[in-house]
Amino acid sequence: MQYGPNPNDLYPNETIKSVCFIKNTITRPNISVGDYSYYDDVNGAEKFEEHITHHYEFLGDNLIIGKFCAIAKGIEFIMNGANHRMNSVTTYPFNIMGNGWEKATPSLEDLPFKGDTVVGNDVWIGQNVTVMPGVHIGDGAIIAANSVVAKDVPAYHIVGGNPIRIIKKRFDDELIDYLLKLKWWDWPPEKIFSNLEILCSSDLNKIKTIN
Repeated sequence: MQYGPNPNDLYPNETIKSVCFIKNTITRPNISVGDYSYYDDVNGAEKFEEHITHHYEFLGDNLIIGKFCAIAKGIEFIMNGANHRMNSVTTYPFNIMGNGWEKATPSLEDLPFKGDTVVGNDVWIGQNVTVMPGVHIGDGAIIAANSVVAKDVPAYHIVGGNPIRIIKKRFDDELIDYLLKLKWWDWPPEKIFSNLEILCSSDLNKIKTIN
């Protein structure tokens, strides 16, 4: 019996080529994406890696995206390679212009480094969102369209703006804590299939009936 789409297929629905499972497009070792997370872009969903900029292996930062995330077109993940030296008189990157200016090449210690960028599970990111280096987005969060995510986002919160601000919590603290412990995204496919109606119900009490 089939319990949903195959997470190893590029397109979960062959009739909709604008949606692809991201993990099956990844070629770089410093990017990790969980099952069922998708990117939606009519101009080439399979080109997801082009939306991850300034990402250089020698810096050691990773982009980590969890399971069941929904990412809309226009996303840009800016990684640590975009950072300029800020502890000197000028931030101008003379060294990359060459022609003798490379004598001012900064050491890695001189460059700001914010660490890995992490997107949790079941995160919805709207259109044309920019995520800055080292940001952590919690499970179940929603990022409004056209936002700049310059700081961490708590689990199950809705944020928006440039820079983002918290708009509201999706649920009360008790339910958020319950869902973070439940981790439904780690269930086997057959359990998710059996409980789809509950997972998608607006009656939030039903989720607590699942064993």
